[in-house]
Amino acid sequence: MPTLSHPLPRSFYARSTLDVARELVGKVLVHESLSGLTTGIIVEVEAYIGEDDPACHASTGFTRRNAPLYGPPGRAYVYLNYGRHHLVNVVTEREGLPAAVLLRAVEPLHGLDLMRRRRNSSAGPINDLCRGPGRLSQAFGISISKNSQDFVGQRLYISDYGLIRQVTWTSRIGIRVGVSRRWRCYASHSLAVSLLLRAGL
Repeated sequence: MPTLSHPLPRSFYARSTLDVARELVGKVLVHESLSGLTTGIIVEVEAYIGEDDPACHASTGFTRRNAPLYGPPGRAYVYLNYGRHHLVNVVTEREGLPAAVLLRAVEPLHGLDLMRRRRNSSAGPINDLCRGPGRLSQAFGISISKNSQDFVGQRLYISDYGLIRQVTWTSRIGIRVGVSRRWRCYASHSLAVSLLLRAGL
């Protein structure tokens, strides 16, 4: 693992959500917590854009829960999904336009033992540790307490190590509305992405 780099600047996130989604694949997610350091290569993301996107949490307008989506780009939007899993998104576009990129899968790099403890998984393939947004958040120790935290900071951030990944775009999965929008982007040859996605479903 190379020496930790600087967080991506806010200008990286203050752009078209689809451009941000594409360029996040290959970037490195870093979380420096009191329990230790975890890092991994982002290999799968999903875009959610605007109030006219039926799958976006902003589809019903501004609420207390989705307020971070309307805030400054580069902030975290973390929510509890079905009362079980924390999902982490990075807010994009300009302030006032609700949009974000969901981090769906990561190839673990550093902190594997800590990830396994958090996941209660002492065995099994490494690529399963952060396959899926719920597993990713659990392995990285990201909970609702990180909601609205700035990714342009020093503890939870994303860095660029110059890693290049060929990508594929598909429809979003795990949702019931807005499925026709091909706003899921993943590293074409990664073994850590969602199994359904790799099968092209």
